[in-house]
Amino acid sequence: PRQVVERAIRRSLCFGAYEGDRQVGFARVVTDSATYAYVSDVFVLPSHQGRGVGKQLMSAIMGHPDLQGLRRWNLFTRDAHRLYRHFGFGEARHPERLMEILCDPYGAGSKLSLYHANK
Repeated sequence: PRQVVERAIRRSLCFGAYEGDRQVGFARVVTDSATYAYVSDVFVLPSHQGRGVGKQLMSAIMGHPDLQGLRRWNLFTRDAHRLYRHFGFGEARHPERLMEILCDPYGAGSKLSLYHANK
């Protein structure tokens, strides 16, 4: 829902990639600007993929003054491992310490649906 997207953007450090007046890419970082950053919602329009837009977004993120000297960075990706490895991301050093709760707040007929992490 639009209101969820608007709230996420308001509470994040956002980056956009533009060709003229047209937005062709976006990324946001959830951070405390002291110790931690989570890179999220990175996208590049299909028409602009493979043209370095993702690299430019990640360069802007990694070079942003509010994100220097952080202790930990995280992100999730299905298919852009090569891009993120270029910026130092890799497999979790201690995956046995990583825990998560996956929720579907948009599930039909329920206020909150939880999914088991091993599903």
